Amino acid sequence: MTGRAPDGRERRAGRRRVRGLAQTALATALAGVLLTGSAQAARTPPPTGFESTGGARWTGPAEERSLLATAGRRSGRVSVERIGTTKQGRPLRLVRIGSRRPAALTVLLVCSQHGDEPAAREACLTVIRDLGYARDRATRDLLSRTEILVIPTANPDGRAAGTRGNSDDVDINRDHIALRTAEGRAIAAVLRDHRPDVVYDLHEYGATPPYYDKDLTVLWPRNPNVQGRLHDESKLLAGHHVRPAAGDAGHDSGLYGIWTDPVTGRPVKQTAGDGQERILRNAAGVKHAVALLVESRVDALTEAERADPALNNRRRVHSQLAALKGLFSYVEERRGEIAAATARSRAAGFTDRGPVRFGGADNEAAGPGEILTHPPCGYRLTAARFARVGDELALHGVTSRPDGDGVYVPLAQPARRLIPLLLDEDAAYHLTNGQADTAC
Repeated sequence: MTGRAPDGRERRAGRRRVRGLAQTALATALAGVLLTGSAQAARTPPPTGFESTGGARWTGPAEERSLLATAGRRSGRVSVERIGTTKQGRPLRLVRIGSRRPAALTVLLVCSQHGDEPAAREACLTVIRDLGYARDRATRDLLSRTEILVIPTANPDGRAAGTRGNSDDVDINRDHIALRTAEGRAIAAVLRDHRPDVVYDLHEYGATPPYYDKDLTVLWPRNPNVQGRLHDESKLLAGHHVRPAAGDAGHDSGLYGIWTDPVTGRPVKQTAGDGQERILRNAAGVKHAVALLVESRVDALTEAERADPALNNRRRVHSQLAALKGLFSYVEERRGEIAAATARSRAAGFTDRGPVRFGGADNEAAGPGEILTHPPCGYRLTAARFARVGDELALHGVTSRPDGDGVYVPLAQPARRLIPLLLDEDAAYHLTNGQADTAC
């Protein structure tokens, strides 16, 4: 009908057509979305394998190794260390960029825990290269006060096989409590040793149109044991920085796991994104970090993307890079508030007497029997039990002391809200059954 206002579906289709036309031009600026929009290099920055082929293929392992080595050797700002080895013998690498002063804020990027989600890894490799070579004032200022850690390929065996899980078909992003995988253990050691203030976890997801098909979805820690200020900062990072940055670059966004009505935008149902502690965004929050999960959409958006997979690949990587621009703006604008929130969360373990929850989320009350209303003073472990889980406790940063022929794990430490999740028999993913000590 002439003059009829377009409905929600038509408006959405129009936006997609505009983005489809714009993405070819945007793809040429993959290296330029961080901070000021360009990496001003003293030397020519090396391209990734992805960039050198216009997105026709993903960067290979040898190309990754070469890029990291070159960035470390020529930029003077990047260092690379091996933090583990996979079951199939592939290296797990940690890249360090920026300040190492004690007062610096620390940001950790964990890239492609799932091996079949390559766009996240490409974004991280681009970030490493761009930050290493950048000469603009804004980036230098960021790096003078911030250390940025990157695990560029968190699941090398899965990446080689193109599988979600590792070589044992284990989902690494469900191993941040048990720590049974080399990959999960390496990430835990980084969390313990570097104590990042922000943990940013990059993934990809499959859309379900028309209810679940945004270019980018995000989610903060929903676990109810995350300290309140950290939870609020994580939501602020998502809603006021990452999503707007994606929107500014032409990408729409939504909440991970939440289906919405395509016309009204109202939630229809939740299909993922709960509060279980073994997922990195939740584990990182319980371990005192502002945290965020970010997922780019794998599926083609337009006929052009369906006809040209490289165009689809470039859009996926570009959306991740745009979101990272929002992360870095958040770090610059909120660094004082971030540092205060993480410090308060760590200190609270020595004085907190509140409950610990074994279930529920920030949008779902814990069920009957899922609340430890009066947590014990600590847990006793026999020598045999400690022998089985002592390494994992150490990786989690949990301290203990000798107690007779076993050990005693006091709750009065920074890991207070984590310890019952590890040692209480009522916790869903506990490592072992500790004996609760209530005689405080």
